[in-house]
Amino acid sequence: MNLAIIMDGNGRWASARDLPIAEGHREGTRALHRTVEAALDLDVDSIAVFGFSTENWARPPEEVETLMEIFGETMDLELPNLSRQGVRTRFVGRRDRVPPKLQDKMSKLEDETAGNNRLDLWIAFDYGGRAELVDAARHLIEQGVSAEDLTEEQFSGALYRPELPDPDLLIRTSGELRISNFLLWQLAYAELMFVDTLWPDFGEEELRKALDDYASRHRRFGGR
Repeated sequence: MNLAIIMDGNGRWASARDLPIAEGHREGTRALHRTVEAALDLDVDSIAVFGFSTENWARPPEEVETLMEIFGETMDLELPNLSRQGVRTRFVGRRDRVPPKLQDKMSKLEDETAGNNRLDLWIAFDYGGRAELVDAARHLIEQGVSAEDLTEEQFSGALYRPELPDPDLLIRTSGELRISNFLLWQLAYAELMFVDTLWPDFGEEELRKALDDYASRHRRFGGR
């Protein structure tokens, strides 16, 4: 089972408690940790999460700076423990706009967890689905692939991370009913689930409910 999650609601969680937005994001990293831990025992092979989108750069500079700091904290405090439990962490998206210090941490974490095989954690960072499709098309044009010869397999192979499996289920928290430019190609046949729970309140119980609901669905992939 391959899972994708849009982790939404950190800001609303903080505002409801009269806390700074940064505290909502930090609580969100703890929710990620416990959700991945729960997934280890629930027959989940991979989880792709939306950490920072290409559009998030438009947020106020101080919030972007805080998000970068929290991302660094997550790699220092939350992800190493998951690594010790057999989680392999990989990143998908651009890296040229990410601060050099974070780039180094990302590469180091990928190298250190390369041998882990209990669960793959994919973190989409500075990622946008439309940008990924445009970059894939540009790459194929540069490689001289003709329109007549182009196949879905070739196009898929030109994505940022061709080895990222197509999700079986997408969960979005906080009650919003959209996919927000996340994994546009990969989600073509995914089941979609929208839950009202704010991401910082998400955990094992909510994950089990989502997986139970998914198990009751019949996937047709265009057939009957």
